[in-house]
Parts: sequence; structure tokens; C-alpha cells
Amino acid sequence: MRMSAINTIWVLLGTALVFFMQAGFTMVETGFTRAKNSGNIIMKNILNLCIGSVVFWFLGFGVMFGSGNSIFGKIDFFILGDYTPFLSDGISKWTFVIFQTVFCITASTIVSGAMAERTKFSAYCIYSVVISLVIYPVAGHWVRGGGWLSGLGFHDFAGSSIIHMLGGVTAIVGAVMLGARIGKYTEDGKSKAIPGHSITLGALGVFILWFSWFGFNGCSALGIGNDMTTPGLIFMNTNLSASMSVIVTMLFTFYRYKKPDVSMTLNGALAGLVAITAGCDVVSQAGAAVIGACAGIVVVLVIEMVDNKFKIDDPVGAIGVHGACGALGTIMVGLFARENGLFYGGGFHLLGVQFLGVTSIAIWVALMAFLTFKAIDKTIGLRVSRREEIEGLDTSEHGLSNAYADFLPTVPVDSLVEEIDQVLGVLPVVNDIPVDVAIPIKKHAEINYGGAGSVLTKVDIITKQSKFEELKTAMNQIGVTGMTVTQVLGCGIQKGATEYYRGVPVDVQLLPKVRVEIVVAKVPVERVVATARKVLYTGHIGDGKIFIYDVRDAMKVRTGETGYDAMQGIEEKID
Repeated sequence: MRMSAINTIWVLLGTALVFFMQAGFTMVETGFTRAKNSGNIIMKNILNLCIGSVVFWFLGFGVMFGSGNSIFGKIDFFILGDYTPFLSDGISKWTFVIFQTVFCITASTIVSGAMAERTKFSAYCIYSVVISLVIYPVAGHWVRGGGWLSGLGFHDFAGSSIIHMLGGVTAIVGAVMLGARIGKYTEDGKSKAIPGHSITLGALGVFILWFSWFGFNGCSALGIGNDMTTPGLIFMNTNLSASMSVIVTMLFTFYRYKKPDVSMTLNGALAGLVAITAGCDVVSQAGAAVIGACAGIVVVLVIEMVDNKFKIDDPVGAIGVHGACGALGTIMVGLFARENGLFYGGGFHLLGVQFLGVTSIAIWVALMAFLTFKAIDKTIGLRVSRREEIEGLDTSEHGLSNAYADFLPTVPVDSLVEEIDQVLGVLPVVNDIPVDVAIPIKKHAEINYGGAGSVLTKVDIITKQSKFEELKTAMNQIGVTGMTVTQVLGCGIQKGATEYYRGVPVDVQLLPKVRVEIVVAKVPVERVVATARKVLYTGHIGDGKIFIYDVRDAMKVRTGETGYDAMQGIEEKID
């Protein structure tokens, strides 16, 4: 067989891009879950890559592409057989093998997101072996290895069903058998939002996946040759479907939640990519846009239904993104394929074949996933203990005290706007009230504001970080320069408008605050309090609070001076 340099480069480029999707999945899963499980998710994804590579080489490839029968390939350890029929595009056997290997890895990594934060690491490694060894190769044989579905004309160009739906179905079986995370549902079954710790990481993961998807879909043609049209069509359809899905998801969540949901919109991008993967080579741009738009609505409805109706805890939305949209996109090939599609005069045959293929693959995967998870649960156990889950899997499974050691995520002062009116609990009042006509400070008779018998007074101020520099300057101007400053998170008792995270109301939102502690000896307390209030006041909820305490005594460590004398001279230092 004559080798083709351009086809080989094309396929190897696609291999590298699909490999890079592991980084994307890692970032999405890490960002959409809590920080205490970040190391565990990273370990799962890198082990999935390695386990899938070895197992698929050991046996999985032969099961998928071996010339056995229409149901099962053949037992071919270490890929020693002849696979020339699959190499007609002028690529070598090992080029084809590594390309198919990274697809296998993608199928198994989808599962971890839905089962995150409560699955034993050892259990994850075991079911990754089973997916790469049996579940994916058998389904892949039906579609890509000359099996019975390919004989019927079933069309799944790059894997909406055999990769994404397969991962989504496995995920839903695993999530059901695992049960929800601790605290996810109330006693009466009401869902509670558990926001991920970093939308930034999640967004980075989505962009990585989107970029890599051009290799996932575009290079599935296994070459370019003299065809300079199809690769461009695939790239165009891939990007168009994702873009349309993002727009529709954003508008749909805006309508449902009164604000566009960030994490759900990110899921919308993935939903559009998943849905177009089956038919990116055979649908028109209009078809790709419609498929993406449908995926943008379906992903929201399914994530909500899975969470609120079925009480299945899926932290990253893998069931909706990969399971539902993978099935949707595969079936819609029967509607929008330019040849044989229902809307192009092709009748119902292709639509029926697509529906049969989706149903058959889903049944196979669900059955095998159930048997796999049940066997794991009855032997080593599927879920970690309650204590391990509460402490976080980083500590209990990997001995990692903190994936963000020596780093406390905070919001820089300069990055905050004056009014944080889009965060729960920080809402503008109907009419701004000037500070000089606002409710005056009322003194409580039982509190001594720096009078006789009280030498020292502590003023504790909690306010927005964006006000700190202004507060520090004002305190310096009235003679107070000694203070201790701490960055904290907190929330007040005000009830704001209901906010949503992935369609679930958020009960409490901790906001970045700054705590300033001042011990007053020389400057009148009333002046300190009045100055602080004047600086901090905006007339909006979230301006903060000022606490005033009597201090029994103080001692300067260096000299041993106490009381008023101990406070003199410390103004030179600001902590």
C-alpha cells in the first residue's frame, strides 16, 4: 500500500488535538467541582489517559476492528493482526491505532465528571479498564469496525453516539448507583446548589475542548487527499453548531433564570459540539445551526430534569451534555443529512436506522455499566466513606492536603468595581440616600464610647475590598495609622433576589470582604466611626458593618508598657 504523507500528517495532527482534550476535560471537571477534590480529578484524568492507552493496545483495538463477526471483532493481543482494510487512505497501521486510541480515552473520561467528589479512586481505575477493554470497543465495532450497524447504513462520523452518548449513559448509571453528594438534597428532596470552585478553570477547559474538537471531527476523515472541500465543511459546521448552541443556551437561561447562567452557557458550547459530531460531514450549515440550537435548549432542560426531577447528582452536567445531546445529534442526522435525510426527501429509512443505533448502543452500554459498577460495589466498594467525602478526596485518597497549597484565591482590590450589584445579596436600593440625610448613628447608653473608665476601644470594620484604600487614607488623615487588615468571606442577613447555579437556587453566596481592626487610644472613637461610615457609605446593601468594643488592656511586648502608653508609637506600622 502506498503511504500518503499529507494524510499521515493530517491524522497525527488530529491525534494530538484529541489528546489535548484530556486537558480540557480536566479543567472543566476541576472548575465545576469543589477545590478539595481537585487533585483527585487530576489524577483520574491522567490515569484514564494511561489506562486507556495500555488496555486499548493490549486487547481493545482488536475487539473493535478485528474481522470476527458483526457483533464482536476478535481477540488480538497487542495488535499483531492485519488491519489493511482500514488503512485505505494511505496511513500506516500505527498512525491509525494511535488515532483510535485517543478516541477511546475520550469515551471513558466523560464518566468521571458525573461521578466526581464521591467515587473511590481504585473503583475509577477499574471501570476505566472495562470501558476501554469491552464497552467502547464492542459498540465501536458495530459502527466503525464493520459491524451490524454500519451494514445498515448507520452514520456517526466522529462519535456522537459511540463516544459521547456512551460516556453519558455510563455516567448516568454510575451516578444513580453512587447516590448524590452529601448535602446535595434536603430531607424533602429539594436540590441545593453546590457551585464549582472556579468558573475560570471551567471556561478554560471549554475553550481547550472547542479548539481540540476541530481535530476530533475534522481529522476523522483520516486524510485529505484531493478532497479540499470536506475538511472545511466539517470545521465550519463544528464551529457553527457550537456557536449557535451557546447563543441559544444563554438566551434560554436568561429567560428562565432572569440572568444568563455562566456555567450552563459553557455547557451549551459542549452540547453543540457533541451534537454536531455525528453529522458534521453530511449536513449543511443551516442544518448545523439548527442542530446546535436544539442542543442549546435540550442541555438546559435535561440538566434541570436530571437534578430536580430524577434527583441524580451530576456535578458537571455530563449526562445532559454528552448523553442527551449525543443521542440528539445522532438522531438528527436522519433529518438533516443532505443525502437520504428526511428533510431532503430521503424518507424515514435513515432516521429509523439512526434511532435503532442510538437505542441499541444505549442498551448495551447501560447493561454493561450496571454489571461493572455492581461488581465493583460488591467487592472493593464504589463510594468513599462519609468522612472521606466531607474532608475531600485529595486528602483521603492521595494524601494531598490542598491542591492550592500556599495560595488563597482572593479577588484583587483593583479588579472590583465600586458597586457589586450582580452578586447575590448585593442589590441596589430603590433610591440612593445621601449620607448626610441617612439614619444618624444611635448610641446605646450601656456602651461607653471612649468615656471615663475606658482607656482603649477597638473598632472592627467589615466592608467591601474596593473601599479599603479609601478607608486607609481617611484613617491616616485623622491620625489613625495602626490597623490590622484581613481578607475574609462573608454574607449578611439581607434577602436578595434568587440567584441560580445550573438551574438550582443558590441559598448563600459568600462575598469577598476586608476586615480592618483598629484599637483607638488618642483619636476620639466617635470621629473614627463617623469617618469610616462616611467613606464606606454608598446607600447600597453590602456597605458593611462597624463593631465597637471596650478593650480591657494592652501591652507593648518590647517595653512592657500597658494601656494608653502601650498604644503610642504603633501607628508607624501597618499590618
